[in-house]
Amino acid sequence: MLVATSASAQSSSFDSCVKGLRQSVLSQGISGAVFDRATVGLEPDPDVLKAFSFQPEFRTAIWDYLAGLVDQERVDDGRAKLKEWSKVLTEAEQKYGVDRNVIVAVWGVESNYGRIQGKRELVRSLATLICADKRQAFFRGELLATLRILQSGDIPQEALVGSWAGAFGQTQFMPTTYQRLAVDFDGDGRRDIVGSVPDALGSTANFLKQAGWITGQPWGVEVKIPSNYAGPSGRRTKQSLAQWKSLGIKALGSISLPETTQAALLLPAGPQGPAFLVFRNFDAIYSYNAAESYALAIAHLSDRLKGGTPFKTAWPTDDAGTSRAERREIQQALLNRGYDIGEVDGLIGAKSREAISEFQKASGLAVNGRAGQQVLKALRAPVSPRAPVEAKPAVGG
Repeated sequence: MLVATSASAQSSSFDSCVKGLRQSVLSQGISGAVFDRATVGLEPDPDVLKAFSFQPEFRTAIWDYLAGLVDQERVDDGRAKLKEWSKVLTEAEQKYGVDRNVIVAVWGVESNYGRIQGKRELVRSLATLICADKRQAFFRGELLATLRILQSGDIPQEALVGSWAGAFGQTQFMPTTYQRLAVDFDGDGRRDIVGSVPDALGSTANFLKQAGWITGQPWGVEVKIPSNYAGPSGRRTKQSLAQWKSLGIKALGSISLPETTQAALLLPAGPQGPAFLVFRNFDAIYSYNAAESYALAIAHLSDRLKGGTPFKTAWPTDDAGTSRAERREIQQALLNRGYDIGEVDGLIGAKSREAISEFQKASGLAVNGRAGQQVLKALRAPVSPRAPVEAKPAVGG
């Protein structure tokens, strides 16, 4: 009875919150009919609140994060997309001055080239976050922008689905970003980043240009730092290339920029891991999603699409990350052993992490729920057949 009463109270509180939102958005130019259609039968989504508390860009080890986002599968798919959409990308480069490989890298990381755009209804997700008092001012702005998209008719409500936080479309724009920067790049009179690849790619190029992209300049370069380096680092600490060189930092790739070019030293896994000097274009990528690991994934994928190689310096771990193909192999092996992992999709969610933890415990491995190389190796080992149980003689036989 107590549980039922609590659920009823929560539902009443959510309904009251939604009614308050109606008054707020109507005062800002949204019609009552648009709001009512968008919120009819609306209920909170508890999974959105769980996702709010777990964001992989900030909680996943950098080598795991990059291994799943920049793998050979995504590189191969991206190169095929570069050929398929060459004409559109040429036009985007000419109009906005942004490297086509970076545009396609954003597309690949954000939605796996349009294949995974998210399934959560934007209005429901945003209302859930607002009514749970999660960054309320921010998400109120995103809900208002979502309703304006519906009111404009650019994108129908059934297509306005995306991530738990409200990002949507092939390159995952937040609704306010869509309002400011989405473009009609295919000329059909609608800014449709959900169903139109040209609109998604053109809008992404426009975003990066407005974020300060400098045509012809690289995002950065991998470098080697002295073994005893204890100098400055961090994305906001910028010095000239000449100053970095004076500290013994050497580029591991070709770079043709003036010595006065400002750069920051990035050490995403500390001084023992890969190091990078990053330029203004890295900051432009960072503005797409404010996490250094995310920006590095986009930057690295763009290099790989051009034919670049993996980083020269290894990550400081004895249990490297796994590609999506390897993660699917882990999931299938766990499934074959009777573990419940849900769908074999290469996405390591709660069920997969729980199954991995159980397998690690049973195998004498450190229990952390990670789909790393150690778990993969252990799962590839042949399963020892159980010893046959000796039959007991029947009583009185």
